[in-house]
Amino acid sequence: IQGWRCDDCALARAERSPRCPECGGHLGEAEFGPEGTVWSSTIVHLDIGGITAPYGLAYVDLDDGPRFLAHTTDALSPIPVGAPVKIVGTTPAGDVQVAPIDREAAS
Repeated sequence: IQGWRCDDCALARAERSPRCPECGGHLGEAEFGPEGTVWSSTIVHLDIGGITAPYGLAYVDLDDGPRFLAHTTDALSPIPVGAPVKIVGTTPAGDVQVAPIDREAAS
């Protein structure tokens, strides 16, 4: 995903701001991903903003970057906290989508 990193202290940010909130340094554009860890996850059961329920959402801490909110590929079960995930694409609305990584199958 597209984000920003401080040129001085290397803080990673998902949202743009005029300067680094930690040190006041310049924020330069950066690319992050594709893997990370679930910080929190839920299933939404209400239609909101044209998105039909149910659908999964997760806050993901990218391995090399910031925490961000993403849709999940499973609309029935939240992804467990601490589970490894990977960015797999976008939803029809253009939102980032993540899926669990099966580390055992990858070995």
